[in-house]
Amino acid sequence: MATISILMACMRTDRSNADLLAVVADMARRFSAAVVGVVARQASRHSAIMAIGPGEPPDRDLEKFRERAAATETEFRAALSMVEDLQWRSQMTAGPPSQHVGTEARGVDLIVAAAEPEERIFSPSPEIDVSDLLMRAGRPVLIAPAGVAGLKLARALVCWKDSREARRAVVDALPILKLCKRVDVVELVDGRDMEAARRRLADVGDWFARHGVETNCLASPLDGTEAGHLAAIAKDLDIDLIVAGAFGRNRLREWAFGGVTQDLLLKADRCTLVSH
Repeated sequence: MATISILMACMRTDRSNADLLAVVADMARRFSAAVVGVVARQASRHSAIMAIGPGEPPDRDLEKFRERAAATETEFRAALSMVEDLQWRSQMTAGPPSQHVGTEARGVDLIVAAAEPEERIFSPSPEIDVSDLLMRAGRPVLIAPAGVAGLKLARALVCWKDSREARRAVVDALPILKLCKRVDVVELVDGRDMEAARRRLADVGDWFARHGVETNCLASPLDGTEAGHLAAIAKDLDIDLIVAGAFGRNRLREWAFGGVTQDLLLKADRCTLVSH
């Protein structure tokens, strides 16, 4: 991806979107990007049963959603008033909202979504499910944690594995990584695989250099869990952005970068760009 020209902001109607919009505003400013705001909510099972036709919730349920969506649109436009090209889309769905939003993402470069509270990660949600969206969209997702005040790009950490998902992630993140002052690439390895990991990382570092990004590549012996080790590295290096591949089985909502997604990505205190 040469640049980022259009973003999608995945909004929620049941809580403030201030943290998410701070990240979106920073991204739109850095890339002079257009922004598509989207909200979607699945009709309740009762509403679906009572619907007049397929995918048509009762007027009362639909009207409530429209009121909340209108308020969310006002929040969206107020926070991004400096963006010249704003678009807004809202939809109550019969099926999973993430399926609808994934389809709507066909014309965007990057999706920005808020991290889900811990108790929601594996529970059904009537609004957009970030993990499910990542599996469906075919676009990278930038996850904004609660409390973030925007997107700082002093230091980035690329969590490398020699996998399709990690390769997709570094390509998708390249426009952002070019703006970072320092990029560290780390692969956690078994001690017996250290030399092979160093050869892999030499290739990765050379690829980055050819694209104008100087990196510091490190093969690190795994100490403890992958999640704990990567979290410790991110803390020690004062990382602003994590880049990682994500993989799993969409049907069961079991997605992970080496099994660390739940601990490191969804509960992180820094922004994370993930690709599938």
